[in-house]
Amino acid sequence: MAVTTTTHLNFRGAAGAALDFYQSVFGGRTVAVTYKDAGNVQNESEADWVMWGEVVADNGFHIMAYDVPSQMAWSQGDNPFFVSVRGKDADEISGLWQKLSEGSTVVRPLEAAQWAPLYGMLTDRFGVTWVLDVAVPYNG
Repeated sequence: MAVTTTTHLNFRGAAGAALDFYQSVFGGRTVAVTYKDAGNVQNESEADWVMWGEVVADNGFHIMAYDVPSQMAWSQGDNPFFVSVRGKDADEISGLWQKLSEGSTVVRPLEAAQWAPLYGMLTDRFGVTWVLDVAVPYNG
């Protein structure tokens, strides 16, 4: 079993440009799934915003990013990032979720999502927002 942590940056409409920039700096490949790609458009003007994206390079660089939809609170200075914990084993991710959720505020319960077998988000008692999921390749 293995998990990884990855910095997950939050933007409002600039995630695609940020991912392209980081890829130009660090190399690697960029994957970006828009809200339209995922069938999760809440606001038509945000359909092409990034719902999930990442840059992964052979040199070990890995960063994730998304555009916070307008119906959710967002301030660049208040919540610019998440800590993302990804793994391949649902039992391991569930066990980590159970421990991490003690004293936390659950933003989204750990459950199946359209893009992952398990996905959840919580803010721990120290104010850090964590995203845990079972990673699967995107084949869009």
